[in-house]
Amino acid sequence: MNNLLSHIKGDRLIWAIVALLAIFSFLPVYSASSNLAYTSSSGSTFSFFVKHFMHLFLGFAIMYGVHRVPYRYFKGLSIVMMPIVLVLLVVTMVQGTTIDGANASRWIQIPIVGMSFQTSTLAAVVLMVYVARYLSKIQDRAITFKESILPLWLPVFFVLILILPANFSTAAIMFAMVMVLTFIGGYPIRYLGVIVGTGIVVLTLFVLTAKAFPDAMPNRVDTWMSRIENFSNGEDTEADYQIEKAKIAIATGEIAGLGPGKSVQKNFLPQSSSDFIFAIIVEEYGLIGGLVIVTVYCWMLFRIVIIAQKSETVFGKLVVLGVGLPIVFQAFINMAVAVELFPVTGQTLPLISSGGTSIWMTCLAIGIILSVSAKREELKEQEEGLDNPLEILSETI
Repeated sequence: MNNLLSHIKGDRLIWAIVALLAIFSFLPVYSASSNLAYTSSSGSTFSFFVKHFMHLFLGFAIMYGVHRVPYRYFKGLSIVMMPIVLVLLVVTMVQGTTIDGANASRWIQIPIVGMSFQTSTLAAVVLMVYVARYLSKIQDRAITFKESILPLWLPVFFVLILILPANFSTAAIMFAMVMVLTFIGGYPIRYLGVIVGTGIVVLTLFVLTAKAFPDAMPNRVDTWMSRIENFSNGEDTEADYQIEKAKIAIATGEIAGLGPGKSVQKNFLPQSSSDFIFAIIVEEYGLIGGLVIVTVYCWMLFRIVIIAQKSETVFGKLVVLGVGLPIVFQAFINMAVAVELFPVTGQTLPLISSGGTSIWMTCLAIGIILSVSAKREELKEQEEGLDNPLEILSETI
């Protein structure tokens, strides 16, 4: 056991937060999966429990492996992975999966193993590392908008435009996170204004084209608009079914909750173990349980900022914020949807919701953060070692 712990590097509090969320996730996922078990052929919640365990086990294996890689290597890997990600997104989009005429091309099947993989989640991590690499590269010199279009904004544009037709919420979150990272990285604000304006124009043209020529390409524009309209007018329609059940679950939980496994609304919420798992948590563990979850994610945000601040390099600072902030941002969006502060987005609760790709890519991002903090610890140990007179003597000899 001690030998295993000796190989675990990086920020111990990040490890503790991730482990805490992962261990807790078994309770609501096992409880909420009863509805899935009832509608599936197996009829067993234990199979979903085992599946969630395997997803987390593989996720922690990814996190462990990545955190052992020196983070400077991620610069080159992001360049190599960017064309691969673009190819995967193209393959995902052109496969033509539709639901009620709307584009639902978000997953591709992995050969041999027969598992599905959501390519946009991998693209999000790779894109943020790529942007962090570019920003660290231009830190010491003035940059013009024209010379940043090809190396920075063109890859960002292609990634987002390939995700947009099937998954607007993911594309919007990625765009917002890129804007935040470029702002933090010192990219000129006047150029960011141009990018935001261009993004609004491109989105408007896409929506108008999709509405004018609905058969030209599968898309989810009508779904987006109906969700936003229903959210703004507050009407009770069939489209609001999930959010209404989530609100009932939250109201039922009150202060202390109904108790583990005693949720009623899990039997009516179609996405009770993924998109709306926060509502099930509040129903079973009450307002207290909900506040604990919010506090843990705030704790994670605090540690991410601390690790970024202590990093010795600009790339280290930016890559930690680039892959870390989206995790916390997604968590708060998921919880905001459950309490009807946001329209329904389809975003999961990181490290708690069931689902393989989301867990794996979150663990990949956390592994990168741990890699940066591990390097800081290594430098600190070297500095402390040189403070020892015997160490200084040995270095001199």
